[in-house]
Amino acid sequence: MKKTIIIALLALIAVAGQAKTFKTIKSPVAMGHNIYGGEFKAREVVMTDTATTVHFTIEYPKGEKFSINSTSYLMDEEGNRYPLRSAEGIKLNKYGESTGSKDFTLHFEPMPKQVKMFDYIEGDGSGAFMLLGIRDKKTKLKAPTLQKLSKASPYIVPDDWFKTDTITIQGRIEGYDAGTFGFTSMECFTEDVFEPGGGTMVLDIAPDGTFCKKFQANYPMQDSFYADDSKVDFEKMPFFARPGETIDITVRKNENGQYVCIYNNGSSRDVERWLCSSDEYRDIFRPLHFLKGKLEEGNELAEVVWQNAMYRLKIVSRRMHYTPMEIQLTLADMQAKFIESYLSYVDNYESDLVEYEERDGDWHVKILDSVEYEKIYDAKNYYLLRYIDFENPLLLAGQGFCYTFNRIQYTKPVMEVLRNDSLTESQRYDEYYAVLRQMLGTRDDTMMAQLCRYKEMVNDFNFWRNEKDYMLAHMKQHGGTPSDSIWRKALERVPSVEERFAQFLTHITHPYIRQKAEAYYASKMAEKDVATPLPEDNPSADIIRQLCAKYPGRILLIDFWGLACGPCRGAIQDSKKLREEIAKRDDIKLIFIAGERTAEGSDAYHKYVNEWLANEETICVTNTEFNRLQELFRFNGIPHYETITPDCRRVRDDLRIDGYYDFDNDLQMLLEKLK
Repeated sequence: MKKTIIIALLALIAVAGQAKTFKTIKSPVAMGHNIYGGEFKAREVVMTDTATTVHFTIEYPKGEKFSINSTSYLMDEEGNRYPLRSAEGIKLNKYGESTGSKDFTLHFEPMPKQVKMFDYIEGDGSGAFMLLGIRDKKTKLKAPTLQKLSKASPYIVPDDWFKTDTITIQGRIEGYDAGTFGFTSMECFTEDVFEPGGGTMVLDIAPDGTFCKKFQANYPMQDSFYADDSKVDFEKMPFFARPGETIDITVRKNENGQYVCIYNNGSSRDVERWLCSSDEYRDIFRPLHFLKGKLEEGNELAEVVWQNAMYRLKIVSRRMHYTPMEIQLTLADMQAKFIESYLSYVDNYESDLVEYEERDGDWHVKILDSVEYEKIYDAKNYYLLRYIDFENPLLLAGQGFCYTFNRIQYTKPVMEVLRNDSLTESQRYDEYYAVLRQMLGTRDDTMMAQLCRYKEMVNDFNFWRNEKDYMLAHMKQHGGTPSDSIWRKALERVPSVEERFAQFLTHITHPYIRQKAEAYYASKMAEKDVATPLPEDNPSADIIRQLCAKYPGRILLIDFWGLACGPCRGAIQDSKKLREEIAKRDDIKLIFIAGERTAEGSDAYHKYVNEWLANEETICVTNTEFNRLQELFRFNGIPHYETITPDCRRVRDDLRIDGYYDFDNDLQMLLEKLK
């Protein structure tokens, strides 16, 4: 009897000691993750009074290494953290090579049962995995509208928001040692919508850790300097600055031993919470960016993603105690990211609807679904863009706005107008703005629409200026003369640069865009010299001077390329026969410059060069040195081509030989100008 009572008591104690499960979420949904080229999801969440357990699946690119850090935690909507206690199915803090899909389980401190949504964050270091907005799919989110969020945090945009002036980023990395840190410079890749070309910038770090970089800007900008070869937990230095500002930054370790940026003054200090937390919402847009589905599915998902983004902003701004300025900047940044993700999806979808096949040496296009294809070229199907305020000047301030702007500028309905040769110049302008108004959901020609037209003017300006020269070159190629009636009439129909620019200005009412357009026009029309000298006291320019000395009396055509760049390889492979003919000439020399991790180049680089560029002038430089060449010639994208005269001057952009497509005519025009 006594034994029976003891057994019963032990059983009762065992039952009482078991964890009490008060919520199990089967197949939870999430807003987004930050694993590029893979997938990250929670399969199940079990909430007890002693722990919160999350069963994860990660699909990481095969062959790449990853780890899960022991500093991982869950965070609820109020910003409370629930640290990781233990793991099953994976070893913490240990890098392992991915074989594809992996299941594992993490146990965290218990969350209160009233928590409806939470994030998984793999520690506070840079590049930490994040799975945001984990919740039961039955949980309904009440997302505020953009207008409500904006009205609740009023912010008056300064009158001089648009302004052309210098920005200075300076400061110091405490405890810096080049050997320990693994880098002596950082890079920033940015673009200004008012400037042609890219804005690669190299920030040199002095032996004592100090740094200083000055550059011109036309409006406030958020961006970052990156250190790709960092050996410490410091790879990114974000900043926000307005033209005319000097931003002083101190990089030091915090109480947890992590490197953080301390903003000592200026706009970066005003918005430091935004700078430190912007990664917490950008991945919300990833599901839309990488969607594979029809346009109706894309619009449905875009609606969900937009609501998630507004809800996310409400959470993050409350957690971080955002100021009205930070909320308005975040709202603008979210709109820009939404545009970029949505239009990237459409662009990718369009590619999936087309096949290219080679027949008899020519490439032919085969449309797989003509109904869906036509929808992409119909402006009214882009109705989700109605959420965006295209008059908001803060849109330009976010990091990566250039990608957003590029997507708007080259949407399919807009490109259809630009390619329509049956339209007169005046009709093309009218139709261009009509399509943008319909696509952007506005009645007026917004700031964004005028920016798009400004950029088209910049892209077209060189053609405007040289169209008659192009026609004359083709005329000579076909044995014609200017006195021939057909050629004479064709030349007479070509509008002057002045006429075209005046037509363009009639549609530009935004004062700053108009000011920048007039300044651009004046600077281009003032160009008289065919080429300009390379800067002195510049090591990258010295590389070019050495090449000029190596090939005296010859024009240099420099092809900047990279092994990972498909268009670069395509251009090289397609031009092989042409280059064999060019190699026979004694007045021009082709030079190929690529960036690699080391100046020696990888095995893959040498294999490709031996196959496609054998016996040609190839130069391999470090990625850092390649970045310096990008900074010198002001470009970000590759392939990129530069033309250098025999006396080692840089040919201006409208006369340079821009690749191999029309090489003979481009070279002949340049030789005529150099006489």
